[in-house]
Amino acid sequence: MNGHDPVHGHLDPFSYSFSAMGTACRLLLFADTPEQGAMAAAMAAAEVERIEGKFSRYAPSSDLSVLNRQAANADAVSVDEETAALLDYAFACHAKSGSLFDITAGVLRRAWDFSSGTAPSTGVVTALLPLIGMDKLYWQPPVLRFAQPGMELDLGGIGKEYAADRVATLLTDAGIAHGLIDFGGDLVALGPAPGGQPWRIGLRDPSRAGTAMGEITLSGGALATSGDYARCIESGSDRYGHILDPRTGWPVRGLTSVTVLAPRCMVAGSAATIAMLKGREGIAWLDRLGLPHFWVDDNGRRGGTALINSSAT
Repeated sequence: MNGHDPVHGHLDPFSYSFSAMGTACRLLLFADTPEQGAMAAAMAAAEVERIEGKFSRYAPSSDLSVLNRQAANADAVSVDEETAALLDYAFACHAKSGSLFDITAGVLRRAWDFSSGTAPSTGVVTALLPLIGMDKLYWQPPVLRFAQPGMELDLGGIGKEYAADRVATLLTDAGIAHGLIDFGGDLVALGPAPGGQPWRIGLRDPSRAGTAMGEITLSGGALATSGDYARCIESGSDRYGHILDPRTGWPVRGLTSVTVLAPRCMVAGSAATIAMLKGREGIAWLDRLGLPHFWVDDNGRRGGTALINSSAT
């Protein structure tokens, strides 16, 4: 998710940037001393490194990769408390989404290479569908087993958001009362900016790169955006976004961007993703969910319940 940019006015917080989880990460921290800010930022970066090392699907030695290899052999695997909590959350999202939020759908990356500029053939996509479906997982915490050989879990849909929430907790415990966590567009505000002013977050226009379509204010809690415009394949008149329907293996259509505000980043991010997966039906789903939100459909229409300052540029 990469849909917004923080605007922090004339204030000059301690700023720390690093790369992790395949994205740019930035911390804006207001500390009593530069040393406190540096120590807090280092602690945050270390926690992100720990989470990435544990749950990365790309690292062969990660706990998740080891779990996938064991479960692929039909072995029953017992997971630790942290992993079990993430799996419980993923199953809750799966149920809430009508089975559209599915952490077994990552196998579709074997067919879809969004850096190639070429869409896969129907046959290649169809061949992967038997490996998708959380209903094919046997989950009796803390024991997990795959019913279908070749399946795997991919926690990328909640990993960055989980890391942002964990870092927010650690920074708060370390005495940071004001700050902003930005992990590739997944944001958590540690209270308002100093002086009580809200953070001003620019929402990117999905149809015009580098342009803000408005601003939203955040005095605490989290904000996340899911969109299909950052990674896509365009071939003639066809456009394929990277958010894939686990039932068909093909990109969903209807919405191009969804932003959700919530107390936790995991909640905001998963709600935005579920809405995108539901297409235009996601609009009514968001209304029923009751969280502040803002959406843009593939016809350029905009709506939602979040208060947007559209005069921002």
